[in-house]
This record gives sequence, C-alpha cells and structure tokens, in this order.
Amino acid sequence: MPSTCSRARGRRVAVSIRVVAGSAKGRRLAAPAGLLTRPTPNRVREAVFNSLYSLDAIEGAQVLDLFAGTGALGIEALSRGAAEAVFVERDQTVAAVLRSNLEATGLAHAASVMVVDVETALDGLAGRRFHVALVDPPYAFDDWPQLLSGVPADLVVAESDRPVDVGPRFAIHHHRRHGGTVVTFAQAAQRPSG
Repeated sequence: MPSTCSRARGRRVAVSIRVVAGSAKGRRLAAPAGLLTRPTPNRVREAVFNSLYSLDAIEGAQVLDLFAGTGALGIEALSRGAAEAVFVERDQTVAAVLRSNLEATGLAHAASVMVVDVETALDGLAGRRFHVALVDPPYAFDDWPQLLSGVPADLVVAESDRPVDVGPRFAIHHHRRHGGTVVTFAQAAQRPSG
C-alpha cells in the first residue's frame, strides 16, 4: 500500500493516500519516499470537498493546485468532476510522482503539471482565471497576503496550521479546523461597480 511519512507534532507517521470520491474513488496515490511532501489526510480532503460541493464549486471547474506535491487535492477535484486542473510543483522528483498518479487514476487528460516555483507559475498564468485554487504550502509558510495577491481564482482553499491572512484580494468565507490543520475558504473580494 503506497504511503508516505509526515511529521505530526514532531513524530513520523505513515499516511495512506487514496482518492476519496468520484470517478477515481478508492485509487491509491503514490508518494515520494521521505518527508518531501505532507499530503492532506483523507479525512481532511473529504471535509474540504464536502464544503466545496456545498458551494457548488467543483463540477466543471477550472482548478489550480499550488504546492501540489502528490497531487491529492487536484486529483480529488478532477475525480469529482472538475473540468481541468493545473498542478504546480517545483520539485522534479515529486512532479514525476504526481504525473504517475494522474496516469494511474486516468485523469492525466484533464491535467497539466508545471514544474516551477509558485511565483514563476503565477507569472506564467497571468490572464488565466480559475474557479478554485487549492493552496497547501509547507506549514512554516507565512507570506499569505503576498502569495494570494497573485492567485487568479474566484475561491481559494488554503491549508495551514493556523487561520490564514488572505489580504485585501480575498474575503474569508469560513475556517475549519481538522486536528492540527486549519482550512481557510476565501472568496475573491467584489470589485466596486462604476
């Protein structure tokens, strides 16, 4: 059973990654050996996508998966009916595993993988618009307002160990805590008319 190790409060724990629902339900996802990634646990992913489903935000959506790692979040979106997903992962080894996961789930036809850092990817995606951006950087990441100022999406789902400061471009819709993980849902701020 493919799994990876991640740190939970200073200890290594095995994480089994599988697609929770949709066309690829139950498919196991590979993860690189070691601590290169911190995949979103199945229960957290299920809760995130239940919230997105209640917002009618996935079916037919264009999805951007930043700091994609194994691709678990974007693959879950595709499995549940998103039209397309763009994955951004800077590490070549991790990106190779991500591509393998897309092939294994039969979802590669609806995906593209950018093997660059997030800032470079956002520059390259200027002019594109996504319905949903899934943002899951390392927990030590702290420059949320700067990052989110360049994310071209109507809805952002940000994963961290604390509530996220979304800056002026987005408005908090809600936060959900799942153990040591806080998921922040934020919608693009309305532009004034006139």
